[in-house]
Amino acid sequence: MRRYRHEIDNVRAHLRSLWAVIALQLGVILALWFGWSRAPEHLVVHIPPDLRSGSVQAATTVHAANVYAFAFYIFQQLNRWPQDGAEDYGRAIFRVSPYLTPRYRADLVADMELKGKRGELAYRVRGVQEVSGRGFEEARIEVLAPGVWIAHLDLELSESVKGMTVKHTAIRYPLRIVRHAVDPEVNPWGLALDGFAAQGPSRLDLPGAGDA
Repeated sequence: MRRYRHEIDNVRAHLRSLWAVIALQLGVILALWFGWSRAPEHLVVHIPPDLRSGSVQAATTVHAANVYAFAFYIFQQLNRWPQDGAEDYGRAIFRVSPYLTPRYRADLVADMELKGKRGELAYRVRGVQEVSGRGFEEARIEVLAPGVWIAHLDLELSESVKGMTVKHTAIRYPLRIVRHAVDPEVNPWGLALDGFAAQGPSRLDLPGAGDA
C-alpha cells in the first residue's frame, strides 16, 4: 500500500510539473502575441537600385537614389499644369500636399496667390522633365544631416499660353528633402519636400535651351 501511495504522489508531482510547463508556455505565447500586436502594420524599406554586389542596411536607411527619385517625381507632379495654371497649380499643391512640409506648402500657396494676382497663371500650361544625360548620380544628392538632403535636379522647364511657347529653359533646382514619416497611410515614402536650398534655382546654359 505504501508503494502505491508513493507512485500516486509521483504522478501528482509529475502532473504539477506539466501544468507548470504549460503555464510557462502560455506566458511565452502571450508575450509573443503582445510583441506582434505592437509591431508596425507597414514597414517602408528603401532598396538601392544596384544590388549586383548585395546590400545590407537598416530599414530606416534611405539610399541616395530613392531620395532623388522622390524629389524628381513629386516636383514634376507639382509643376504639371496640363490645361490652365489658374486651376491646375492649386490642384497640384493639394494633390501632393502629403509630400510637402507645412512650411513649403504655405510658401507654394503664397506663390500661387501672388502669380494669380499678377495674371501669370491664366491659361498657362507647364511641365518639367530631366535634361537629357543629367539623371541620377551620387553627386546629385548632398547629405546635410541625418534625415536631411539636398537633391540637385537639372530639369527642362516648358511653359505655353494658348498654344504659344513662352518659356523653354534648363534650370538646376536644389531641392531640400527631409524625413517626414508622420502618416504612412498617405505618404509611404516617409519623405517630404521642404523647399529650395539657400542658393535657390539657377539657369543652366545648354545648347537649344532658353526662353522662347
